[in-house]
Amino acid sequence: MRFNRIMKKISRRFSVPWLAAVLTFVFAGVAYNLGVSSDSAYEKIRILIEMFDHIEENYVEEVEFQDLIYGAAAGMVRTLDPFSQFLKPEALKEMKVETEGAFGGIGIRVNIGEDGWLTVVTPLPGTPAFKAGVYPRDRIIKIDGQSTEDITIESAVKKLRGKPGTKVIVTVARLEEEKEGVEPKENVMDFALTREEIKIQTIYSRMIPGSDIGYIRMTEFNAKTPQDMHEMMDKLTKEGMQAMVLDLRFNPGGLLPSAIEAAKEFIGENKIVVYTQGRRADSKVEYRAAQRAPYANLPLAVLTNEGSASGSEILAGALQDHRRAILIGARTFGKASVQTVLNLPDGAGLRLTTAYYYTPNGRLIHRKEYKRKKAQDEEGDDPEGVPLSPEANAAKEEKPSETQGKDKKTAGESEQKWGIDPDIEVKVDRETAAKVYQSFDLAYFPDKPNETKPIQEVFKKSSKDKDQKSNEKAAAKDKAVDPFLEEKDKVSLRDVVLDRAVELLKARNVLLQMPR
Repeated sequence: MRFNRIMKKISRRFSVPWLAAVLTFVFAGVAYNLGVSSDSAYEKIRILIEMFDHIEENYVEEVEFQDLIYGAAAGMVRTLDPFSQFLKPEALKEMKVETEGAFGGIGIRVNIGEDGWLTVVTPLPGTPAFKAGVYPRDRIIKIDGQSTEDITIESAVKKLRGKPGTKVIVTVARLEEEKEGVEPKENVMDFALTREEIKIQTIYSRMIPGSDIGYIRMTEFNAKTPQDMHEMMDKLTKEGMQAMVLDLRFNPGGLLPSAIEAAKEFIGENKIVVYTQGRRADSKVEYRAAQRAPYANLPLAVLTNEGSASGSEILAGALQDHRRAILIGARTFGKASVQTVLNLPDGAGLRLTTAYYYTPNGRLIHRKEYKRKKAQDEEGDDPEGVPLSPEANAAKEEKPSETQGKDKKTAGESEQKWGIDPDIEVKVDRETAAKVYQSFDLAYFPDKPNETKPIQEVFKKSSKDKDQKSNEKAAAKDKAVDPFLEEKDKVSLRDVVLDRAVELLKARNVLLQMPR
């Protein structure tokens, strides 16, 4: 009786008189799908319903009922895996904006500086902020006249973004360039900017100096990635590209169709690029290449590391399985699960894992670091059901799995290796890898639009900083002891993975040109 009373109360709170009936239908459906009786499902769900009632009646402060609902929904999804997610209406909108790769804004990347103020990391080329002359390291002290002191990144982004054609006034404080013996002044200036549709660039390309090898770095897969990639491939071809390095390091993935379209540049003959398989019979879906690939014969090396995930693993796995490219670097992250976004009432959403991705040869890419408690107890590991860390998983899988490449139905999920192993492993220490990653991010200066600098160079401390001065003195002292120290430092910061790929492609070209 109490259960029915609480259900009626919930119905009145939401002004939906039939909500209790709907929930009854849903709970019955859940019970059917889980293979338990409806009575058992009711008993379990009563715990949640009565908790709502107790909190509403007895908690020390008044609580918004919708906050409780959202909290319960988020907690429910967290028991599944790290990638399923309950999305509040605002979060769902933001996710759609990011994956579509375009939004209304002024075109700057921002962060919170060391002094706690909102700081420009870099303006994006061709955007309103770039054309108006906003610079890296400019401190944004006001947005539309309101102070940004103690503002969060999320709040700042909301204020800066908006419908294309609308205006926003950004007030920045900029230090003058340092001059010998002169204390730099800080100038405050207003920029009246008109928002435009901002397109996020995810691909960067160049020719490797002194070679006929093209280089493309792909940072993620969004809606514009396939078009951008095709255009850059065409550009590099016109510049004399005879081989290519595709850099997927630190690429977290993105939109599946974009990753598949990227694979179609190199794989043809209607070959499988990837397929999905879940619990439902209709979850197996094959994604295939077209009959012809524009660059089916282009020598290709692909760079991967622990930060390559999802879409980048799908692309790398397809190229490897079809012997279309040689992979160099480190094993990928192991995140290749299908998330289906479902719309919920009130504009909320549910991002739910519904299947896993498999390479053309049937390799399961996904790392299942969150195991069911029952399975863990049977294995004698982690009896408390604590999620296994990546390090723990790696330690368990020191020896290659004999069943890698088999279908999960025949091999057994616990025996599968996760991620994509490179053909040539190049070990890089964490510090060097981090510095290489930082060098990927480029800052653009409006006064020199064709010149860029790595962001870490832009944000170096002032030469007048005491700490830096002491560091310089220490370095000079060390160099006096070892005059080759500076050269050794330079060597340690080289991108050894990229160097290895270039050497390999150059060697291949030499071998092909040798008389037979």
